[in-house]
Amino acid sequence: MSAAGVDTGPPVRWSAPPPCVPPGTLAAHVARGIEAEVLRRGWPVGASLGSEPQLRERFGVSRAVLREAVRLVEHHQVARMRRGPSGGLFVTAPDAGPATGATVIYLEYVGTTVSDLLHARSLVEPLAVALAAGRADEHGLDRARTALDAERADAPAPQACDRLHVLLAQLSGNPVLELFVDVLTRLTSRYAHEATRTGRTAGPAEALRRRGSVVAAVADGDGERAATLMREHLAAEAAWFAEHRPPGAVRPPLRPGPPEPSAAGRAKLAEVLATRIRTDIAVRGWPLGTVLGSEADLLNHYRISRAVLREAVRLLEHHAVARMRRGPGGGLVVTRPDPQASIATMALHLEYRKVTRDDLRVARDAVELGVLDLALAERARRPLDPDTVAGLRAAAAHVTDGPIGDATRADPFHTELAELAGNPVLALFLRVLTELFRAHTSAQERPPPVDEVAAEVRAVHERILQAVLDGDAAAARRRMRRHLDALSPWWD
Repeated sequence: MSAAGVDTGPPVRWSAPPPCVPPGTLAAHVARGIEAEVLRRGWPVGASLGSEPQLRERFGVSRAVLREAVRLVEHHQVARMRRGPSGGLFVTAPDAGPATGATVIYLEYVGTTVSDLLHARSLVEPLAVALAAGRADEHGLDRARTALDAERADAPAPQACDRLHVLLAQLSGNPVLELFVDVLTRLTSRYAHEATRTGRTAGPAEALRRRGSVVAAVADGDGERAATLMREHLAAEAAWFAEHRPPGAVRPPLRPGPPEPSAAGRAKLAEVLATRIRTDIAVRGWPLGTVLGSEADLLNHYRISRAVLREAVRLLEHHAVARMRRGPGGGLVVTRPDPQASIATMALHLEYRKVTRDDLRVARDAVELGVLDLALAERARRPLDPDTVAGLRAAAAHVTDGPIGDATRADPFHTELAELAGNPVLALFLRVLTELFRAHTSAQERPPPVDEVAAEVRAVHERILQAVLDGDAAAARRRMRRHLDALSPWWD
């Protein structure tokens, strides 16, 4: 039993890493092992995974490596190390807020346009409100009406994203759609902030009327009508952005957006500091290679302790946002960000939320078919160059396998299609769904029969790709749907 009175279950299973693994990679390997065990045990919040000495002995690693692994596990909000006589590493209830915030800034960095953003919203939000119409109870509907009344009282600009969209997604009962709508509304809010900051405002009455109609349709239990009204509302939002974006801008420049909801009150100080530094980098236009300052400069600027700064730097390095360069002329250097850490955190959060096979199917169908449609449109717009075709064919021949979090073994065929589609929001959502699927299935007692069906999966990939290359949209969509349906039973 744990100190909290929770059955700790069997010890963490350990898959030894290859020899000569660098310490940082070894720490990530240990962290993945801990996280996989938490998933296998059904995320028992409050259970102890062992004390620091026990974990060091179990994994056969040094104190430094274990503590780095624990930092990663804590940042993913899977477990927390509790000090003292009855301390140890305890499973926690995660909050995806920090990872969602990091994802918003990453999507800004890679050049997400308003068109990309609203196209993604048009795929997931109508689904969310259609589900909400069939699942929302009286308490949920009262919350939606209260949020709508609060909007009317605040008289926001019509393009401003608000709590209502996220609340409607919550009422859908689908944690995947809820998470995606959260990311989408945060990013839309930042883009809208840029337009209104430059003085481009409009009256809120029409937008409020449209939102009210959506809420009314949900309350009536009319999912089809709610979805149609949401599509109309998002089309009007797209038209507003097209009219009010800064002159000549495809996307607004990176500037401070409005305050985002966060779990700062619960977060460790180092996580708050890492978020602040990441935002400061974004505001400066993400100047790759720039030295933000020496350790002494940063201590003075942010007025925090050396221990807090060093932990924040480790988190920034984990996200490939910045790295500390030692020696003369050194300091915290801005690097090209990598979203994999946030993708892993969001996937783990969804696993904690007990995503069902149907939850995953609804979200994945929307994203995969949305990606496929954009890829087909790109193929229709121009002939694909030989290198692109060769890359797609090579990806179609590969079948996913490998450990959780290993970006090099992610599903390459679907990822290559997403790259061809050219929408970074959908590409990132697809990576989250792939990571979620891999995390869940790797924790099952009977893993998916990847090896047994590898040839069949390759053949399906190649048939989908051939339909894309032929410009046969109907065949491509039909084959993709059958492929996704065949994957669903692998999710126990």
